[in-house]
Amino acid sequence: MNTVQTPSLGSETRISNSTRALRVLTLTPFYPSTQDAAQGCFVAEPLACTVQLGIANEVMAVQPFYRRGLHVAESAVSSQWRNYFSLPGNLGLATAGNFLAAGIRKAVRGLHRQNPFDLIHAHAALPCGQAAAAFSWELRIPFVVSVHGLDAFSTRQVGRAWANWCYEKSAEVYRRAAAVICISERVKQQLPAELAANAVVIYNGVDPIDFSPAPAMPDSFTVLSVGNLIPIKGHALLLRAFADVSASIPNARLEIIGDGCERERLITLAKALDIPGRVSFLGRQSRAGVARAMERCAVFALPSSYEGLGCVYLEAMSSGKPAIGCRGQGIDEIIEHGRNGLLISPGNQAELAESLRVILLNEDFGCRIGRAARDTVLQGYTLQHQAQRLAQLYRECAR
Repeated sequence: MNTVQTPSLGSETRISNSTRALRVLTLTPFYPSTQDAAQGCFVAEPLACTVQLGIANEVMAVQPFYRRGLHVAESAVSSQWRNYFSLPGNLGLATAGNFLAAGIRKAVRGLHRQNPFDLIHAHAALPCGQAAAAFSWELRIPFVVSVHGLDAFSTRQVGRAWANWCYEKSAEVYRRAAAVICISERVKQQLPAELAANAVVIYNGVDPIDFSPAPAMPDSFTVLSVGNLIPIKGHALLLRAFADVSASIPNARLEIIGDGCERERLITLAKALDIPGRVSFLGRQSRAGVARAMERCAVFALPSSYEGLGCVYLEAMSSGKPAIGCRGQGIDEIIEHGRNGLLISPGNQAELAESLRVILLNEDFGCRIGRAARDTVLQGYTLQHQAQRLAQLYRECAR
């Protein structure tokens, strides 16, 4: 792991780590709620594991004022949802961090007076990293920032009109951070050299108990896909490839978990391909619901063309199932084609159809890949592995 330089810390805000747990304030727009328990699970789940490693966490999950109504799901970690003012739309993103800091400053200072924080962990540069940088200066404590996707500067999100502004604000956050945590080498590559000096890669992890192989391997011809129904996830490509496969494998079925702006278009496409009776759009599911779907499928496929890593691939692998992803995405750092999963070229319908066909028609091959996939997760990609790497980095940065 890279050695990270940290700013000097004011003695008035520091208590020796030998007398208490290292205390971390997490600022995140991604976090489970009573309305959507799966939202931000990639933030919440490793935090619960860091508690066992001597980390005391306080979470402020934040959302703009016009998205009111979220309530924190039950958690072992102290957490709360907070609203803040923000200009709606892309115009507001570059300034949202300043409004966020103003909106939660009193609460953060109060918590810090009661029990001082050693470190702030922000998820995404805008707005949480921007707010963390402000609190870092005010409280004289370091902060780290996680980059969860390939749009590291939010330039793709906001479009050409506001891209330069968001780039500059994000770059400032990365320069000031004690460490920039990237979820894959692919994500790290999005940072220019001058901003990558303090970048480290910590892969996401998965709970190998919640996501484990079924007690008995089902006689399944089900293809499963889990992800937001948005264009970059490749569900339209999957439907077309599945239509090719189902012509020769009449008992094949496709289950799609997730929701989003593409839902109606995908339903229409399934009808046009004459496969509506073979495709089930299951909407959003609980974590347990996703785990059960992983158990009963024969193969997992998400041909996403813009993926920093993708926890769902790890969940499928942990469940002992072959996972199909795309080359050039973060997951190809973990999947070795033909050994513990399969990789296709982005947008290649023929490759995807052939990969599905090979798994569905060759049970022994699928089982062998599934076992290797499970072993891969157990050797380095569990929540415990992720938590240990986070805890180590926290201690390095809070020295």
